Amino acid sequence: MLDIFVKTYDALTKDDLYHMLQLRSEVFVVEQHCAYQDIDGKDAKALHVMGYKNGNLIAYTRIFKPGDYFKEASIGRVVVKQDHRDYKYGYTIMEASIKAIEQHFNTTAIKISAQCYLKRFYNNLGFKETGEAYLEDGIPHIAMLYASKK
Repeated sequence: MLDIFVKTYDALTKDDLYHMLQLRSEVFVVEQHCAYQDIDGKDAKALHVMGYKNGNLIAYTRIFKPGDYFKEASIGRVVVKQDHRDYKYGYTIMEASIKAIEQHFNTTAIKISAQCYLKRFYNNLGFKETGEAYLEDGIPHIAMLYASKK
């Protein structure tokens, strides 16, 4: 079970920020062998959805309101610590992110830019592909839209 927290950028503690950036770098830069600028200037606009277990950050996303980057709300930087992926925390953090978008932005229209190898994972959450695959930071991605299960 994860303890979920949703915070604005201004509400993040120094430790929150450090652990968030450490986890993102651990997965997106080191594990995926992708040298890119993770700190992209977008974190200040985002709500940060953090999943902790025993005081350790295990899963994370950042969410944006409609109009920030897409017409729809969006979820990005979806990450789960490598040694915790067998516990379905990816589903936990995504479900918490969808719920946070519904609560904070009053919408279920959500767009993501998903890594192609995770299509089935996102399909299981209610996302559907829109368009063709494309490269983002050298990794195949596809745009997907959320179709509310309600």
